Amino acid sequence: MSVTLSSKYQFVIPREVRKTFPVHPGEKFEIIPYAGHLEIIPVKKIEDMRGFLKGAKIIFQREKKDRIL
Repeated sequence: MSVTLSSKYQFVIPREVRKTFPVHPGEKFEIIPYAGHLEIIPVKKIEDMRGFLKGAKIIFQREKKDRIL
């Protein structure tokens, strides 16, 4: 799947991608150059992030020397 950059530096997200990743007109994205390519990350409101780690198993082991005495 490919897209073409317009003379205004815009591109259209193909329909197949929009069906897979729900994006909406007016939504903001961060574009991050990474390892020779561009990462396009949707910017979410903090309210929308509530519960996104639900069910994650977070196990943290402290080292014996993790505190200064």
